[in-house]
Amino acid sequence: MAALAAGLALMAGGAEAHHSFAVFFSSDQDVIPLTGVVKEFHFTNPHGIIKIVVPGNGKPDQDWTLETNSPSILVRRGWNKDIIKVGEVIKIQGWPARDGSNYMRLRDAARADGTPIGTRPAGAP
Repeated sequence: MAALAAGLALMAGGAEAHHSFAVFFSSDQDVIPLTGVVKEFHFTNPHGIIKIVVPGNGKPDQDWTLETNSPSILVRRGWNKDIIKVGEVIKIQGWPARDGSNYMRLRDAARADGTPIGTRPAGAP
């Protein structure tokens, strides 16, 4: 009984950690582009996270957090835990958070010279 209760508790925690795209991100808006310097890259479940600093061009710099797919999906698209380095400049496109925060769901990423990071899913625009 105790093992069953512990298993159910663990499953509930995992369900709370994961969320629906439509709840948090606006797919009815066009993707927005950003270019910034990588502060952090976490190749972790349930979603990878990239944190970048976007230069303010005369205004304060902005910190952005980018949510990726899970590592298992990223691996199928050519990513690994070392594909993005702290301090590197990357260009990204993604869907903005519905709440207007500096948070987005990553659509695609490229190096400063435009070289794609990984591959895009089949059929993606």
